[in-house]
Amino acid sequence: MQRFLLTLTVLAQTSRLSPGLGAIPTLASPTPHLRTQESQISLTPRPAISRDPTTPSPWSRTPKFLVPQTSGPTTPSIPNISTLRPQPPESLTPRIPWSATSPAPATPTSRPRTQTAPVPRTPRPGTPASRAPHASTPRSGESKEEAKKEKAKPVLQVKVRVVKKKKVVVKKRKKLGPTHPSPGNQEITPEPGCPPLGLESLRVSDEQFQASSSQSYGLGAHRGRLNIQSGLVDGDLFDGAWCPEPEDDWPWLQVDAGRLARFTGVITQGRNSIWRYDWVTSYKIQFSNDTLTWWGTKNRSSGLDEVFPGNSDPDTPVLVLLTQPQVARYIRLLPQTWLQGGAACLRLEVLACLLPDPNGFFPREPQLGSSDPLDFRHHDYKAMRKLMKKVNDQCPNITRVYSIGKSHQGLKLYVMEMSDQPGEHELGEPEVRYVAGMHGNEALGRELLLLLMQYLCLEFLRGNPRVTRLLTETRIHLLPSMNPDGYEIAYRRGSELVGWAEGRWTHQYIDLNHNFADLNTPLWEAEDDGLVPHSFPNHHLPLPAYYTMPNATVAPETRAVIDWMQRIPFVLSANLHGGELVVSYPYDMTRTPWEAQELTPTPDEPVFRWLSTVFAGTSRAMQEPGRRPCHSEDFSHHGHIINGAEWHSVAGSMNDFSYLHTNCFEITVELSCDKFPHESELPQEWENNKDALITYLEQVRVGISGLVLDKDTEQGIPDAVIAVDGINHDVTTAPGGDYWRMLTPGDYMVTASAEGYHSATKPCRVSFEEGPTLCHFRLSKTPKQRLRELLASGVKVPPDLRRRLDRLRGRGVRAGGAGRCPGGCHRQDLD
Repeated sequence: MQRFLLTLTVLAQTSRLSPGLGAIPTLASPTPHLRTQESQISLTPRPAISRDPTTPSPWSRTPKFLVPQTSGPTTPSIPNISTLRPQPPESLTPRIPWSATSPAPATPTSRPRTQTAPVPRTPRPGTPASRAPHASTPRSGESKEEAKKEKAKPVLQVKVRVVKKKKVVVKKRKKLGPTHPSPGNQEITPEPGCPPLGLESLRVSDEQFQASSSQSYGLGAHRGRLNIQSGLVDGDLFDGAWCPEPEDDWPWLQVDAGRLARFTGVITQGRNSIWRYDWVTSYKIQFSNDTLTWWGTKNRSSGLDEVFPGNSDPDTPVLVLLTQPQVARYIRLLPQTWLQGGAACLRLEVLACLLPDPNGFFPREPQLGSSDPLDFRHHDYKAMRKLMKKVNDQCPNITRVYSIGKSHQGLKLYVMEMSDQPGEHELGEPEVRYVAGMHGNEALGRELLLLLMQYLCLEFLRGNPRVTRLLTETRIHLLPSMNPDGYEIAYRRGSELVGWAEGRWTHQYIDLNHNFADLNTPLWEAEDDGLVPHSFPNHHLPLPAYYTMPNATVAPETRAVIDWMQRIPFVLSANLHGGELVVSYPYDMTRTPWEAQELTPTPDEPVFRWLSTVFAGTSRAMQEPGRRPCHSEDFSHHGHIINGAEWHSVAGSMNDFSYLHTNCFEITVELSCDKFPHESELPQEWENNKDALITYLEQVRVGISGLVLDKDTEQGIPDAVIAVDGINHDVTTAPGGDYWRMLTPGDYMVTASAEGYHSATKPCRVSFEEGPTLCHFRLSKTPKQRLRELLASGVKVPPDLRRRLDRLRGRGVRAGGAGRCPGGCHRQDLD
């Protein structure tokens, strides 16, 4: 009995595995009472088969499983289990069941044949019995008319059965074992979302790279990092890829993960160079645990080593995901073909998940992450709006969300204001801003500002004294995305596939960091002519006429930020970028027009160096000992700070514009080697920059501050000029008469002046203690200003005052006259 039931099971499985196969022939039942209840279901028969053996059948093949023919009830033999393997669908042809009374057609095989009745299959749960798509022969005792009626019934859902069986075949294929017996190549369910191993972000050290050969040190294995940039000199120590020697017939580049890892894919680029074009067009991948035994991925159809597509240009990243993740320690890329006339140069990133090391065989790596309960992920435009609204709802008393304008695509430029009195400028409270996302593909600054607003809100609610003091003494403005159009382009591409430049520009292909008005050139020309500061101002330079014309090439994002600068009296700012680890300060434009690099300091060089050093000195990444350069320049020798023009000349930068058009001192912070780091790296990037972001905001209290008041009315004087002896750059007071002048510790002589007032000068000392030095000024009105006010109020002018005014204008008193103005005194005579 057990052997009989096993045969039924085997034959039923054969029916499910063979597309186009009809109902499985029914075995002769030893005893009538063993027929199951399902076998009583009335099924639709297939077309009858001719009883004449010489008549050709539309199906030419013999049934796969045959049972020896007997004259009575017998136990069928079990077919070979190996024949149960599913065959490719294209090798199958339709088959029909054999009736118990019809002989089998002629066949050249010598295997014994039997004639059996079909075994009915249990219909799918919920399917009516009358719709079961399986055939059966007429049961004994039925009349011929009933048999004809059964045969006349239509065949239902034949196509559904075929599709279902094809799906089963696919599932069987997925269960195939590995094509190579390496111990590291075990069958693993693909794990989506494995992060980058860290070649671009420098988590992988230079010592973890190895290659078959290298053309030079500047083209060594350690230069094979995704998005690495070359220097300006071809063949120097900082070139833009790994390149093997031309004589190397079997080049390869190898990366050591440092421990066992699950490799899921690679991303490749060609060589970055302004002189050459080199990239790999196809390659193979191998894996190893000891660098002695290597195995590769196999093509499922051919069984040969799999060859992966490479690049078609130097800069576009190309992602390859492994069909079967591999567990190993080492991964090796073997270029197969490359650009004709070029070299097998490449840059890459490896996608891998490091596996646990419970036995402690490998060195313990530092834990990446943060204990702050923040939203560590990349936010597109909609997600950013939701997050800012969430922070505002959580801390409504210290936050306000407002928009300063729209992008070319109509996306709003949202700003988060954080202060104890949001929405208003408090007298004596400085204004500070952070701007991120000027280049849309430099996403780290955007996420850091979103994290910063969350952190300040949570810490204020917790009563953190440092954060509480910062928010009560400072008004902070955070602009996470100055170029939302460019960011959306980069976000859709993904953190590892956006490349070095895609999404950098606005939708109008404008680089916002070159789009501000060039105020440097007119200032330097006036200085060369000796016009500054008496005839030409050294601060608050007006916009050039060409820049204000309707057809001027000025992005709407740039105009929105300029209007924002003019409305709010900002004192301190930082512009967050990515792709390097350095802080640059004005001037960004070289004074000599034909020079690409030239030290061009501002009159406030000590202040800018102080501000840059504060941020660089508190950034964990910039202070990490032994950290290798990102690309082609090692800024660690200069404390990770540099004059912008000495690095590379940029005309129309926001830093220079802020310094020359407003009171604001602004620097540029390059936060990371990776412009668009993976989400898994955001917690560590936050820890690297959290203290630096907060400490820099606190520097707004370094220097002097105070009020410039009218001596008679005690009202603040707006637009009063604050000049410091020895520094050829002035600042002005806000509408309420308050001012802030950033200065390094020392003794200064400060002069306050305003139109219609006598100027006043006093010494001010800036100490190393925390907080600004208060220097208030009370200015007296000049006689001319008093006269203007008297005339405006309609009061008669006293005779002595008129005579003094005449003498000032060089008008002598007429002989015998009373010294009156001819025709009477009018206001226009005093202007």
